[in-house]
Amino acid sequence: MNTMAATPHPQSHETELQIAQVVFESPFGMLVTDAAGVILRVNAAFTRMSGYSAAEAVGKTPALLKSGRQDQHFYQAMWDSLHDDRCWQGEIWNRGKNGRVYAEHLHIAAVTMDAGRVTHYVASFTDISLAKDAEILVHRLAYYDGLTHLPNRRLLRDRIGQALLSSARSGLCGAVFFIDVDNFRSINDTDGHDVGDQLLVELAQRLRAVVREGDTVARQGGDEFVLLLEDLSESTEIGTTMALQVGEKLRSAMATPIYLSGRDYQCRLSIGVAVFEQQDTLEGLLLHADLALQQAKKAGRNTQRFFDPQMQAALELRNALEAELEKALQWGHLRLYYQPQVDRARRVVGVEALLRWQHPLRGMVPPGDFIPLAEDCGLILPIGAWVLEQACEQLRIWSQDARMRELQVAVNVSARQFAQPHFVAQVQAVLAASGVNPARLKLELTESLVLDNVRDAIEKMRAIKRLGVSFSMDDFGTGYSSLSYLAQLPLDQLKIDRSFVMNIPGKSSDETIARTIISMGRGLEMQVIAEGVETEVQRAFLAMHGCDAYQGYLFGRPLPAQELQAYVQQA
Repeated sequence: MNTMAATPHPQSHETELQIAQVVFESPFGMLVTDAAGVILRVNAAFTRMSGYSAAEAVGKTPALLKSGRQDQHFYQAMWDSLHDDRCWQGEIWNRGKNGRVYAEHLHIAAVTMDAGRVTHYVASFTDISLAKDAEILVHRLAYYDGLTHLPNRRLLRDRIGQALLSSARSGLCGAVFFIDVDNFRSINDTDGHDVGDQLLVELAQRLRAVVREGDTVARQGGDEFVLLLEDLSESTEIGTTMALQVGEKLRSAMATPIYLSGRDYQCRLSIGVAVFEQQDTLEGLLLHADLALQQAKKAGRNTQRFFDPQMQAALELRNALEAELEKALQWGHLRLYYQPQVDRARRVVGVEALLRWQHPLRGMVPPGDFIPLAEDCGLILPIGAWVLEQACEQLRIWSQDARMRELQVAVNVSARQFAQPHFVAQVQAVLAASGVNPARLKLELTESLVLDNVRDAIEKMRAIKRLGVSFSMDDFGTGYSSLSYLAQLPLDQLKIDRSFVMNIPGKSSDETIARTIISMGRGLEMQVIAEGVETEVQRAFLAMHGCDAYQGYLFGRPLPAQELQAYVQQA
């Protein structure tokens, strides 16, 4: 502001002094400096906000309040504005006498004489720390994980987007890691969420310690972490090698157990990696990293896998098959084939119902391609119900043929089917609707299915046994059954898995397993059947050790119902 050179009237001068005093004692912090920036006067609000008394401030410069958060460019821009415009205003971080750093809104005005010469500077400021703290808190809640303080999904997507733009400009590739803690759920369920949370915090610290300062470690949620590496190399091959090395470092960081609440926790990581270049998109990159992670899990976990274009092709095929599989059930493209099961005298005593998909364009779709898919997407429930109905309907038809009416049909039951609360009622309804002899129906269960919930399995099995249906344990020996559980289950038959049969005789460990299963079955008064029997040598070995029944290409391939009927009648 300019000051006039005229001599003021004494009364006017006194009034101006009173006005100035009122202004200076406002609730806003104020200070006055000379042209060189030396503090001449401060008000009470300044002392209250900064902690410095007038005696401590006068004679010093405002550098007394410097927090160190603004660099030299900030202050140079301030002085340039004061020189050109005679004023400056903005937000600044200052440090009080007690060391507290606080945010303030600052306004500085230059006081000039008529000739334009600066004589003083007057600064007024208000403490906006509470507003700034609230702003920071809102930002933290929006962009950071509350537990680990790592960037959250929202901030991660933003940074990946920026990394893709940077890659397009620089030509350097980067990588995104999807990281899953293999055994976290069991720890969380067994030892509680408090331990689980502490474990996640420790994991976050270990992951951050491995990577470079500019890299991003984020938490997607649960036990899923994401790592973003930028500016690896112009060569995708070299960038992939560098990412591989980082992945191994991440896994090595978990080699030392984490000590919490008096015990050690050993964590293992499954890692999926997608290396990106300038042409990649955000959604595509995230999908690729997730596909790679799924491959790492399928490979047995505690490993690292990189995205391969074949994974994308497999995903697209899977999505197409899922859509088509639902139509296959509606349009009648599913078929039941029946593979003979023979006794020691090679007489056909039963069949296993095997699901087939006759696709109008793809031809016969292998069961291994669509049955796991049906399990994952939930279609196994309506498909499983259809299989049970069709098998019982076939039993009804065969009951009118003297050569076929004594055959027993084995139907595989999926874990999701068996877990349904109304599964027993479903079996009962199908039997009632078809009117078949329940003794002709046998349900095949897997070890893992039964042992997921032994008590529930035993209760359901006993209820179904009371209907007259029998049970076989499929793929026996590949799981983790214990003898105590096995003895409680109302089983009628054990099935030796083909993975053991294919290597006998010759492989001593598989020979021992086969003999043991036969011995266990006989000891528990269960019949034993071997699947995958393809040679006479295999049959002879199994027969020598007391196996009761056989199934495999040596005795017949899976056949449609009419062809199976003709096969039995000719046998």
